[in-house]
Amino acid sequence: MIFTAARLALTDIFSQPFRAALWKTLGLTAVVLIALWFAVRWLFEVVAIPFFANFAPDMPAWVDNAGTFAGWAASIALAFLLAFLIAPVSAVIAGLFLDDVAKVVEERHYPASPKGRAMDFLPGAILSLKFFGIVILGNLVAFLLLWVPLVNVAAFFVVNGYLLGREYFEFAALRYRPEEEAKGLRARYGASVFLGGLLLAAFLAVPVLNLLTPLFAAAFMVHLHQRVSAREGGLALSRPDASPPVEAAADPALDRAGR
Repeated sequence: MIFTAARLALTDIFSQPFRAALWKTLGLTAVVLIALWFAVRWLFEVVAIPFFANFAPDMPAWVDNAGTFAGWAASIALAFLLAFLIAPVSAVIAGLFLDDVAKVVEERHYPASPKGRAMDFLPGAILSLKFFGIVILGNLVAFLLLWVPLVNVAAFFVVNGYLLGREYFEFAALRYRPEEEAKGLRARYGASVFLGGLLLAAFLAVPVLNLLTPLFAAAFMVHLHQRVSAREGGLALSRPDASPPVEAAADPALDRAGR
């Protein structure tokens, strides 16, 4: 079930709709990081250095240029941090397109199933921020345990595996179910969700490839949720804002994969 979902998700992320979402994500990420680079430089040159200079007006003349030097130093430091920032920032932005890619997966692979409902803006924004926190937390845990052999690797995978599996499975389930039902389904299939999360954590651990993590995770968990729902006896729209539940017809895609 997990490997089938992963294989299908890998084919999905190289499809045209996913490529469009990826380019939008990378473009907006670049804009945000460049804006941040200039903002930090301006903060040092125009705000921070003049503010502290007022406390010592008789300092040597060379201090007048300290703002420029400090601004460039901060910009260079920020440039080194881009490798750390680009993944979480792109994750937040990619959250804006998760429902779009989930819809593509559902229509492409499960045409006989009921169509999921997009999340409202606020829950979608919260999901994006949660993933931002997951990326930061996972990297901080790994960094703090950097000098403990093997423990840092295990901590990275366990923390990220649990959090990624939980958040993205619930994202897929919430397109069809109320929150309590989605959480209950995740609890019943906790082992499968956690193993899927470990796979996502491995994806996240690879530089450059980790930029695809939100899109891959969304597609992967949509596939996993469809298969879990089939084992539960069928997929129905049961969200409070959904139309009356309609049981899914037998989906050929699930039958071929052996669910």
